[in-house]
Amino acid sequence: MAQTTEFWNTVYDNDTAPWVIGEPQPAVLEIESAGLISGRVLDIGAGAGEHTIALAARGYDVLGVDLSPSAVEYARRNAADKAVPTARFQVVDAVRLGADPAAAAELGVFDTIVDSALFHVFRDEPDTRATYVRALHALCAPGGLVHLLALSDSEPGIGPRISDQLIRDSFGDGWKLEQLQPSRYRGRITGLVAEEARDLEVSDNSIVETAAWLARIRRV
Repeated sequence: MAQTTEFWNTVYDNDTAPWVIGEPQPAVLEIESAGLISGRVLDIGAGAGEHTIALAARGYDVLGVDLSPSAVEYARRNAADKAVPTARFQVVDAVRLGADPAAAAELGVFDTIVDSALFHVFRDEPDTRATYVRALHALCAPGGLVHLLALSDSEPGIGPRISDQLIRDSFGDGWKLEQLQPSRYRGRITGLVAEEARDLEVSDNSIVETAAWLARIRRV
C-alpha cells in the first residue's frame, strides 16, 4: 500500500529509508552509459536525489520530483554536499498529475523519465497505479522513454515486490514495451525492512542486492 506524505517525511527525517544508499542505482547508470537518456529528463520519485544529481553532473537537463517535502530537502542538501548546483528538485504529487491535466501541463513534458522504485509501491492499488501511469503518459513526450526499475517477486527480497506481468498489464494503450529484463536493485537494511531481510545476504555496511525488473517503455 502506498504510504502517506507524513510516512515518507518521517523516513527521510529519521534516515531510515532502505532505498537511500548514498549513490545511484547501478542499473540507472548503465542506462545512461548505453545512451538511452536524452533531452529533458524527469527523475520521478527522486527520493534522496542520487539519480538527479548524477545526471545533472553529466550535463543533462534533469528535474527530480518527490511527494515528500523532507525528501526534496534531503536531495537539495545532498546536491549541495556533492557540489552539483545544477541538480533541481521540486515537491510534486505524481499521482495527482494523472487526475489533473492542468497540473501535468504546468510541469511540462520530458523526453526521458526515470522511475527508480516508485511504480512498485502501487502494487496493491490498481486504481492509483492506473492514475500514475496516466501521469507518466501526460509527462512523457511522444516518442519519449520511461525507464522503470522495480523490485521483483522472482526471489525473496525487501519492499513491495511485483511480477513482470504487472508491468506488462499496466502499460497498454499509448505505450510500447520495448524491453523488460531481470536486473538488480541495491538497498540498505534499516529497521523498516529488518524482518524481511532476515534470510538475505547482507554486506558489512548493511547493503543488500535484490532482484528487480528493468523496463524500457516508449510513449506512442
